[in-house]
Parts: sequence; structure tokens; C-alpha cells
Amino acid sequence: MQKNSKKKNKKPDTVRKTYTGKLEVTRGGMGFVKVEGLDKDIMIERDSMDNALNGDEVKVEVRGYADNNRRIKGTITEVVRRKQSEFSGRVEVHTNFAFLVPDSDKMPVDIFIPLHLLNGAKHGDSAMGRIVEWTSNTKNPVGEIVSVLTHESVNEIAMQGLLVENGFPLSFPDDVLEDAARYPEGVDKHEIKKRKDIRNILTVTIDPVDAKDFDDALSFREMKGGWYEVGVHIADVSYYIEPDSALDKEAFRRATSVYLPDRVSPMLPERLSNELCSLRPHEDKYTFSVIFQINKQGKIKDHWIGKTIIHSDRRFAYEEVQDIIEGAEGDHAKELHILNDIAKNLRSQRFKKGAINFSSQEVRFQLDETGRPIGIVVKESKEAHQLIEEFMLLANKTIAEYVGGLKHKGEKVPFPYRVHDVPNEDKLSVFSLFAARFGVKFDLSTPETISKSFNAMLATVMGKPEQHVLEQLGIRTMSKAVYTTDNIGHYGLGFAHYCHFTSPIRRYPDVLVHRILQQCIENDIHPIKHLEAQCRHCSDQERRAMETERATNKYKQVEFMQSYVGEDFEAVISGVATFGFWAETVAHKCEGMVSIVELTEFDDFEFKEGEYALVGRSTGLRFAMGDKVKVRVLSANLEKRQIDYSILELPERKTKRKAVDTIPGRNDRPARSDKDAKRGGKSKHTKYKKR
Repeated sequence: MQKNSKKKNKKPDTVRKTYTGKLEVTRGGMGFVKVEGLDKDIMIERDSMDNALNGDEVKVEVRGYADNNRRIKGTITEVVRRKQSEFSGRVEVHTNFAFLVPDSDKMPVDIFIPLHLLNGAKHGDSAMGRIVEWTSNTKNPVGEIVSVLTHESVNEIAMQGLLVENGFPLSFPDDVLEDAARYPEGVDKHEIKKRKDIRNILTVTIDPVDAKDFDDALSFREMKGGWYEVGVHIADVSYYIEPDSALDKEAFRRATSVYLPDRVSPMLPERLSNELCSLRPHEDKYTFSVIFQINKQGKIKDHWIGKTIIHSDRRFAYEEVQDIIEGAEGDHAKELHILNDIAKNLRSQRFKKGAINFSSQEVRFQLDETGRPIGIVVKESKEAHQLIEEFMLLANKTIAEYVGGLKHKGEKVPFPYRVHDVPNEDKLSVFSLFAARFGVKFDLSTPETISKSFNAMLATVMGKPEQHVLEQLGIRTMSKAVYTTDNIGHYGLGFAHYCHFTSPIRRYPDVLVHRILQQCIENDIHPIKHLEAQCRHCSDQERRAMETERATNKYKQVEFMQSYVGEDFEAVISGVATFGFWAETVAHKCEGMVSIVELTEFDDFEFKEGEYALVGRSTGLRFAMGDKVKVRVLSANLEKRQIDYSILELPERKTKRKAVDTIPGRNDRPARSDKDAKRGGKSKHTKYKKR
């Protein structure tokens, strides 16, 4: 099997030399800088960190060995980029100055606030502050209060805190807002002349019902001989964002929009993301387009790439399009059915060529006016979603193939590809042994046979109890997709060339793609400096955004389950570790932990890594991923973002516990049935009000 691509490691030169890397600070206060290409981290003692914080990108000067183990020791000389510059905390106001005392222990010192930068905050207020200056060898940074949180709900403080904790600012600097505000409404008649005008061709957008930023649109018209012209039109964000402007620097800094249960933290100011760039219906908009001549079977005869001006005739929600696909009457039904037929054929071709058909479930929280979750809905990917997905994939692939085939001064054009490496061999070997327990055989001889094995497995287990666990474990064996100028292809999609072109309102790599693409079309290529470093930054920000989204979703799960402490639920084991297992409720997809301590009364359990199971040494009882269990909600701790369950029924032997009220420390309230939980009502036994 093809091995994962790896870069050779090396030892740092112990002669004084400066490296750039990411700082990680331990709980004890010791720091370590990870430098790409070095096989050992550089150790930083507490008094050598200057004002660097955990997660910052820093420059570090190596100054020799720290110990007999040849650990390299260094001194931080500069903070290149801060992971986090905004912090929540408590305001302390004194006679001539003030401080913000941060909530997070990741910020070890208070932030000095000049009185004129309090912005209305008073002594004792909870507030959000931003560092505006922190000179070298100065103990306390100077900051300003961004917003006072005393009037906000607990939810508001939590959501904002999780954003800033992961390095995403809550507001845009004034110069960025001024940059965005200077662009006028509408389109310029001189700019129109530079573009292909397709305003007279039927054009629609299809998005979530609550979307406000519309990145993409589809145009459609019928041609002779069974051919259709289908245009994929993407908001031309690069028209508005000039390189190295304040707006551009802030967009790069953020690199991505972050989608939380109750809000979006946008990459671009609302003036652009929701207004000027958004492809709103009945408005002329600038776009970057790929227009295909394609038949119903998905065969492409020709395509054109360039800048356009469009006029969206209709804004559809996914649900409306799905209803039409399933037979309902509606606007442009004929065209939507043809587009869906083409998309289904494109999808079928992808899987035949090696794409892996993983499906995923997402949850959406139903929130009340305070942001508190009152229900959870599982989102399904239906044909309407797949229709858009296939045309976006086709556009991304076509753009990457076009640029990938060009040369500049005899070399390939530097370009931010979206790549996905082959699966990790060790993880894959363990997974294939586990899958064999369900009658699934894997051929691990080549990357091609592996993808075929995955698709065969997914088809075999469709609709079976083991489907979810095998899908989830299968996804975990996969490498992470990243941005890089080194094009190794996209294994999961089965594409030799792939990039992100279709979402420039919410992803900075797409803006880079648009800029380079226009240079290629004009045959005036000026390679972007430090493009690989920009790719790494965008990949890092994407990871941080995912961590933020997971953390906020977990917060909402915990908040939701606070109303169900003491209740019983059917669940599925979703993860196993030495210290217990995680279980996800069937009704609400809320994951919690069953501690190993909870299981000691039954047996002494051993963790079997290759079997994804805890196994009793004496009884042979097994708790394995995918097993169905019955659990009771013990606690839901918002501060720790943690749900704790107790086990009520054992797998295999299905041995039930004794009466609930005999278990010490348990809520003796009668348990509500899963049937009541699913319909959102109360059991006839419960006498409490849902909070």
C-alpha cells in the first residue's frame, strides 16, 4: 500500500539560530515550541517566554542544550501571531486605572485598561477585553473593553468565551469596517463590460432556510441535441478585497467563518458577507463562474471559466427543492428535476472512480428566545443537498485541473490545493480487523482496493445496527484534509486535482484561488509570496473553527440534558477508553461518559484497543463500540461541558440493576420513558417543570 507522505525530521543546529513555531504551555508553566521539520520540541523556561501565550506563533532563539537528554533550550524573541487577543473577565476599576482579570487560566496576567478605554464598563462588570499593545518585557498588556457582558445571558457569555478562547475575535477593527463601508451598492457599468453577462439566463440559489450569505448560484438553459448549459456561479469576493488591505489582512487572520448553534462568527464584515457579496435574489451581482455544456448522463462536452454578472431569479431553501424532487409542484420544477438527474449521475460516476461514500449525521438545536436549547433535530443529507454538492465538487475539481495543467517559467503554478492523504496504515489495520467481526473483508493492497473495500462495507451495513459505528470508526482512520501547494490529490473524493473555489465568503483559501485563477486567465502570473505558510495558517484556523464548533455544540448538549437529569435513555456506545466509555443517546444524539468507576461493581474491566471494547476479566462482559445500552443521566456540568451517565442495563447478558432508589446518590425521581423524550412531552409520573 502507498505510504503516507512524510517530511524528514532533523535536529536543530545548536549554534545560535532562530526558528519559528507554535508555543504550547504546560499546566506547570513550562513551554515547548513545535517547529516543523525538527524532531524535538524546543524547551522554553518560564522566564524565557517574554509575553508569549499558549498557542501563539513565535520566534525562538536556540541557545544550547537544557539537560543530558540533549533537550534543546531556547528563548522567545518575538510573538509573530497571537492565537487569542480577546479575553473575558471581571473589571476592577481603581482611581487612575483599571484591570480586566481574565476568566481563563490560559492568560496568566491581568490586562491593564486605561480609564478612557473602559467604554462604559464599571467596577465588577463581566466584560470582554482586547489586547491593543504588549511590548517586550512588560508584565501586563494594555487593553480596551470591547463589550460589557453583565446584561447578557449565561449562554451569550459562554458562546463568546469559546470563540475568543480559540482565537476568533468578536468584532472587526474600525479600519476593517471602514474598508468594507467604502464600496457602493449595486454594480458599475464599466465593470459589467469586462464580464460575461448572463443576467437573462435562469439563475437560482439553493441554501439552508436560515442562510444569509449566499456563496453560490446555478444557472440553467436547454441547448440542442440533449445538451444543457449549467453555470456554477460563485460570489466574486476578490473584487472587493484588495490584497494587503485592512480587510484582506483581517480575512486572512480569521481564515474562516465559524458556525455556532445560535450564530455565525463571519470571516468578513456583514456589509460584505450578507449584502454586497451575497447572491441575493433579484439583485445584480459580480461572480466568478464555471459554465459547463453537459448532458443528463453527466458527460461534459465543454466548459468556460471567467468573471460574470448574474441576476438570481429565485431563492430556494433545501426543503423546497426536496419537495419538488419528491413530486410536489413548484417554481422551475422541470429545470430542478434535470439538474437533479445530472447530479445523481455525477455522484454515481464519482463513486465508480474511487470516491468513498461516507454519510454523516448533523444535529441542529431548536433554541428559545434566550438561546437555550428546547429540542434537537437530526439533519439528513437528501437529494437537494447532494444536487448542490455535486456541482460544487465539479467546479472545484475543474478549477484545480485547469490551474494544475499550467506552467509559469517552466514550473507548475503555485496554488492552494485541498488535499487528502491515504489512510494511516496502523489505524487501517486495526479497523479492518474490527470490521471483520461484522463479516466485512478489506483488501489493503492498494489505495484503490481500500476505497473499494470501504464502499463495499458501507453498502453492506446500510440500515443495519452496526452502520453508525463502522462509519464513525472508518472516518477516524482517514487522514485530515488540508491546504497545501504540494498536490498529492484528494483520496476521499478520488480526485487527482482538487481545490476550494466555491465559498469565498466564508473561506480565505477560496479567495486565494480566485486571485491566482484570474492571473492564469489573464496570463499575468505573479506567484503569491509565502503561499505554503498561508495554506498552513488556513488549515490551522479550520481546525480551530472545528474545535470551537464542537465545544459549542457540546455546551448546548449539556445545557439541553440539564432538564433530563435522572431520566433514562436508550443509547449506543460511541467511544471506549481505559477510564470508561462514551454513550450517545438515540433520541437526541447527546454524548456522555460512563466512568470505569461505575462498572467496578460488575467486574474489573480491561481496555482492548484493537476491539474498541472494555472486557471484564472475570465475567467476560463486554462494552464495545456500537453496543446498545440503557443509561441514566447522572449530571450535566456546563462549566466542564460534560455529561455523566450511569449504566442501567448490561450488554450481552442484559443484566438489569436493582431498583433505582437503592443506588446511592441517584435521583429517586421515576425515569421518563424514551418515547416521552422523543416527542418532547413529560412522563405521567413527572411533577417538575422543564426549565
